[in-house]
Amino acid sequence: MRKLVALLAVAAGCAGVAPQQDKVVYHLSEGLAQASSGLRNIGNHLEVNPQARIVVVSHARGVDFLMKDAKDANGNRYEDLVEPLKLRGVRFEVCEITLRNRKLAKDQFIADATWVPSGVAEVTRLQQREGFAYLKP
Repeated sequence: MRKLVALLAVAAGCAGVAPQQDKVVYHLSEGLAQASSGLRNIGNHLEVNPQARIVVVSHARGVDFLMKDAKDANGNRYEDLVEPLKLRGVRFEVCEITLRNRKLAKDQFIADATWVPSGVAEVTRLQQREGFAYLKP
């Protein structure tokens, strides 16, 4: 009986060892200052959990950092900040409704941007259907 209890304890311990992958949606809608905070948060997140699955959903003024030649307050190009995160698996999504309402074209955005029909609908979908945690820096 003791051997069975010990075997079950070892099996239970092994089952708990497998790390869970974080799934997080970062919601950006407020402009360049929020984008700077969000990108810093994402870098910190990946530092402690490199396997995290991160999606950045942007709409309204939140899309501005993904435009070609956009720069932060220190003159750093956002494209140079986004590219290494993209290489680590972070997905950057832009709301097509925002493009239509602001009369923006897809060719005004960096190559790392992808498109979703609605930013807010995408945030909802990721949370409700795919179990993503929600963060808004």
